[in-house]
Amino acid sequence: MKTSGAGLSAAIAAIVLVAGVTVVQGTWTERWGRQHDVAGLERAARLLERAFPKNFGDWSYEKELDSDPKELERAGAVGHISRLYRSGKSKTPISAFVVCATPHDASGHTPDRCYPGAGFEIAEAEHRETIKLQDGGVAEAFTGTFRKQGQTLRVFWTYGVSSPDPEAEKNPAPADAGPPRLRWIAPGIARIALNGEAAVYKLYAIIDQTKLTASQSTFECTDFLAQLLPALNEQIAADNGPAAADSEPTSPDATKEQG
Repeated sequence: MKTSGAGLSAAIAAIVLVAGVTVVQGTWTERWGRQHDVAGLERAARLLERAFPKNFGDWSYEKELDSDPKELERAGAVGHISRLYRSGKSKTPISAFVVCATPHDASGHTPDRCYPGAGFEIAEAEHRETIKLQDGGVAEAFTGTFRKQGQTLRVFWTYGVSSPDPEAEKNPAPADAGPPRLRWIAPGIARIALNGEAAVYKLYAIIDQTKLTASQSTFECTDFLAQLLPALNEQIAADNGPAAADSEPTSPDATKEQG
């Protein structure tokens, strides 16, 4: 039985399409081995732990919070921050949890997966918020609420990346603009949007909404992020300058993972 030219062409096209999809998916999921820059990832983790501010705006550091080693492992955390802060105005406490991880690990461990796995039910489905930062910039974040045994938690989460905004390429920054600052984004498909980043900071702001209205908890979290993110960006830019780079440790112990 002869195969028509059209049929053969269709079969070849199908094979090429499947192969292409397999290659792309394998790259995103790191199926064929780690694709990231290990040294760059560890450097970003050290920078996070060194630069994360304890006091900013109206918010003050209260204490370090315990982190579950298994949870950090599942999140692929190379470095992390887990702290409790309190507003000087409302006295409201908010916990901040941040991990530095590969794009694959950062995109795969999200609240809509981990909270239900811990026995919470989704009370308010996640949606995207645009936050006006204190320095005049903007950040994107997801937010949603999770409920268990009479307690309701509101969670904001966002991804910090160092790649430039595609829109900014139309208006390049001046030569004396200094080190690039992080962009905080909430992409619809994180695995695709984060692919190619050397390291990703994933930041959670968590507030107990049990005795608050939804609008109150949202206001407190957006105020927290509006003041925290510019302070963090400023500190990272300062610590990531030429002087800081020259002082990076070069001993073998300096390349060990932290967290």
